[in-house]
Amino acid sequence: MSMEIEAVEEARPAAAVEPCGVGGGGAGKERLRNDVYAAAAYGDVEKLRRLVEVEGCSVREPDGLGYHALQWAALNNRCVAAQYIIQHGGDVNAVDHTGQTALHWSAARGAIKVADLLLREGARINTADKCGFQTTHVAAQHGHTAFLHCMISKWNVDADVPDNDGRSLLHWAAYKGFSDCIRLLLFLDAHVGRKDKEGCTPLHWAAIQGNLEACEELVRVGKEELMVTDNTGLTPVQLASDRNYQQVVYFLENARKQLDQKLYWNSGFGKFFNLGFAPILWVIILLLLVTYTKSIIMGSDLPKLRSGVDFLAWLGALLASAGLVMLYRCSSKDPGYIRVSSHDHKIMTDNEPLLKIEINNPALLAGNWSQLCTTCKIVRPLRAKHCSICDRCVEQFDHHCPLVSNCIGKKNKWDFFVFLVLEVLAMSITGAVALTRVLGDPAAPSSLGAWLKHACIHHTGAMSFLIAEFFLFSGVVALTALQAYQISRNITTNERENSMRYSYLKDLGGRFWNPYDRGFGKNCVDFFLNGYNEDVEYIGDWADSEGIGMKVMARRSDQEYDE
Repeated sequence: MSMEIEAVEEARPAAAVEPCGVGGGGAGKERLRNDVYAAAAYGDVEKLRRLVEVEGCSVREPDGLGYHALQWAALNNRCVAAQYIIQHGGDVNAVDHTGQTALHWSAARGAIKVADLLLREGARINTADKCGFQTTHVAAQHGHTAFLHCMISKWNVDADVPDNDGRSLLHWAAYKGFSDCIRLLLFLDAHVGRKDKEGCTPLHWAAIQGNLEACEELVRVGKEELMVTDNTGLTPVQLASDRNYQQVVYFLENARKQLDQKLYWNSGFGKFFNLGFAPILWVIILLLLVTYTKSIIMGSDLPKLRSGVDFLAWLGALLASAGLVMLYRCSSKDPGYIRVSSHDHKIMTDNEPLLKIEINNPALLAGNWSQLCTTCKIVRPLRAKHCSICDRCVEQFDHHCPLVSNCIGKKNKWDFFVFLVLEVLAMSITGAVALTRVLGDPAAPSSLGAWLKHACIHHTGAMSFLIAEFFLFSGVVALTALQAYQISRNITTNERENSMRYSYLKDLGGRFWNPYDRGFGKNCVDFFLNGYNEDVEYIGDWADSEGIGMKVMARRSDQEYDE
């Protein structure tokens, strides 16, 4: 199976940087003609003006390879030169021997400014070359996501237009492995299940090339495509297996298993488990609390509590009860779900591209395409993430916690941390009280073996409580310590575990760098006073000394830039 990429290489102009004959000589009129194409390619308007207005050269004639001066200007994003050529007779819809126009050439380099100029001057955006490639096909083949964003959202180009072989923009982006292009196209509802003439979907082509990230993006939107076969009867996982792409095979097989289990988990007994472990955790804590109260605080077979121990015993029970309240809060509370505004909803119901209202969104202008959620169809904040279990985007996503049956995010992280702290304190106090009470039994024998036998027989409830708490305590303490560390650094669990996947967590050298870390004291104060850490980038002296501050300022400058 072949994508016939040779046809694309023949049709695209990206390999050409300079026009034929530049710097080559040739005499008289031929030399002047070559100078016209060179001036257009390099944007030398003064030379171009002299050649046209003084020497009488034409900007309408193609060069020796059949390429036009306007194509050379478009390829290199020379807007002023392109404008001059158009004003002096250059045809915006002139085609070369491959059937491509200047607009195709602008797409090969992602030259948005000159493409806008050509379209304003009457360029036909739907012109196809000999392979059936329109401007957007060329952009998808070269991974120019910003160019696609402009063409589709500003100029209303069809995101599903096929070429001569029935391949859409999504097919080409998947084949080449351009995940940002895939994300944008899926965001605009490109048909993930479209088949080409070979019966292949975009997922087939991503699997053929072993593009793991492309497969992940496509499966996130269309798991059903895992089962689709091409004209030869092969599924995407079989194609990846034939080419020994083990990572892709492993991912697709796991996704296939999840698809097979989908009906079970969405009906009957499976719905019960979708509730998570919060009800079970509630029962465990209540059972431990009842056992502790009955067998330790009020146990008739143990010595009477002294006043100081009595206070601590009831304080432990009170802290455990408060922990149950916080468990309910973080289980039932909105963790920070990001909702589409009413204005966005109106646009969606009018059948207009949702991204059209976001064309000047700072995140998209800065090229942060990972902020597009292809499921929720929103441009989410930088630190947000889509939870595959809740099927929602969560602001400052930390993790999905099955223990509380909810995501932990910006709006309930404080409740979650307080719950952990309360339970650690409660378990420390109740464990100490229980151990003190059992050890203080005057009837217990002195030898260890005999003492254990006596305690298990006469203090069964107290020993059961101690054993259960022993196994729970270490896990809760470790989780609490991890959360405390992350709060002090203003970083989430998701960011810590996937730091190398996020460009905003890297410095210029590709090393980990957290732009939100404002220092231990400030991070902790912000969290406990506000209930969350602010998404404010902080640049300290150490960052400036390593050139990191320049990176942040450059990113902000990109966000403020408006073409």
